Amino acid sequence: MIEKATLADYAVDGPVDKDGGQGDTSRPVTIAYIAQSAGVSVPTVSKVINGKSGVSADTRARVEELVSRYGYRRPTGANRNNVVELVFRELKHMWAIEIIRGVEQVARRHRVGVMVSEFGLHETAPPTWDDTVFRRPNCVLSVAQLSEAEREQLKAKGIPFVVFDPATELPDDVPFVGATNWSGGRAATRHLTELGHRRIAVIGGPQDQLFCCARMDGYRSAMHAAGLPVDPDLVVHAPLTQEDGCAAARSLLARSDRPTAIFAANDLQALGVYQAAREAGLRIPDDLSVVGFDDLPVAAWVDPPLTTVHQPLTEMAAAATELALTLGRGEAAPQVGLEIATTLTVRNSTAPPKS
Repeated sequence: MIEKATLADYAVDGPVDKDGGQGDTSRPVTIAYIAQSAGVSVPTVSKVINGKSGVSADTRARVEELVSRYGYRRPTGANRNNVVELVFRELKHMWAIEIIRGVEQVARRHRVGVMVSEFGLHETAPPTWDDTVFRRPNCVLSVAQLSEAEREQLKAKGIPFVVFDPATELPDDVPFVGATNWSGGRAATRHLTELGHRRIAVIGGPQDQLFCCARMDGYRSAMHAAGLPVDPDLVVHAPLTQEDGCAAARSLLARSDRPTAIFAANDLQALGVYQAAREAGLRIPDDLSVVGFDDLPVAAWVDPPLTTVHQPLTEMAAAATELALTLGRGEAAPQVGLEIATTLTVRNSTAPPKS
């Protein structure tokens, strides 16, 4: 079942009475109540409780006094549900199915339930984790993004989490599972240079996405290793969709000195390159070689089958779930961060350029 999380503020429970005293001590003291009483944010209180820096001495003293007065205790895992919550920002992409498959494989083995949530990328209010906290999952696996405020909210409720394929740089203590995106980008481009291509274009993904930047850096490294200049006119960036890949490829193929090969940041963009090539009357791979990234099932179905970098999404998701469940049991993780190797899958969309 897919549950779309409601984006609301933390509910504030606490031992408040009309006189401002401690009031009903039978009610649990929440971190939100401490934050409201101190006039600060929930992440600030979490930093104080967890002994982190970034809080002024006066604020720290005020929060610590309230924590001591109300007897706040950090939640434990004893009252968490036997569920791993898998959180996507959006579920429309095909690779989401591969991730869900990996999570469910591990969850089934451990007899743990799986809940899939979608927060959305363009909400009018900043996302919070109120619904997730209310459900009290054993652990959370977040795909691509998890802001500092969101991490602090989960920590404050004692809910362990793992970031899957992080889109931005993370602090050293944040657990994550990713892939060797730089090596994958380098392998894809090296394959084209070894075939004899010299004018190799690249359609990169959004420049604020860490994995897209790594794939682009791998491209640049392979071009440098082959002694080839990186032509700025052959480097474009586009969202990771078929439509945007097609639009980017149209502009590249319309050039009088068009490229003989294109490396796309993902398979969906590569499918867009196929469309643009057909529109231009070009044959793949006779007139244009194409390489993608991800190795989604569709890559083997298209005509010709797509050469692509295999990103082991299912294996990555399985490893991330094992890590999240380990943290959910209160055990120390064998390692905080894990990168799983990518491999190049050569099919029929690449060939030496025409002489």
